[in-house]
Amino acid sequence: MTDNELKELVAGLAVSQAKTDEQMAITDAQFKETNLKFAETEAQMKRTDEQIKRTDEKMERIFTEMGGISNNMGLSAEEYFYNSLADSLQLGGIHFDEIGKNVQKKSKRLEDEYDIVLYNGDCIALIECKYKAHENDLRKLMDKKANNFKELFPFYKDYKIYLGLASFSFYSELEGLAKQNGVAILKQKGDIMVVEADNLKAF
Repeated sequence: MTDNELKELVAGLAVSQAKTDEQMAITDAQFKETNLKFAETEAQMKRTDEQIKRTDEKMERIFTEMGGISNNMGLSAEEYFYNSLADSLQLGGIHFDEIGKNVQKKSKRLEDEYDIVLYNGDCIALIECKYKAHENDLRKLMDKKANNFKELFPFYKDYKIYLGLASFSFYSELEGLAKQNGVAILKQKGDIMVVEADNLKAF
């Protein structure tokens, strides 16, 4: 190889190296820009996570407060109808001797609670109390709670069991369905309790 050829080779290598250095500088700048964007994205994600956490905490407080309000309304309904029934000890013309509130029982395979229970020598009345009654409350009372009571309290298995749905708020279809099935309706009218139990039947 001649000196000129060697010089041309060295010059070519120098040019190639310069291009490589330039490309590496560009790539390095791109990496830095990408890393900066990653850092910005990570910071944004962290801020978003913090915002989600604050929102979740706020929603949890709201749900807790709403649950407390709902429970309080349900308890106020129970208290009102219990006090009214304790004064009269009557349901649909049937006189009762005793009244119980929040009656609970648990067996190995079954557990239930009854808002109000009225007792006499051969009859039981189970009263489900709701601030605002719905059809599923009535269905549960008829289809489940009466049978559960007989199983949980075998002493009363031969007693006639009457059912009542008590609420501050009814819609007409629900009242009609309860009456068709022989379930007493207990509601508030002004300052007094009104009982509609013309079609009361034993379960």
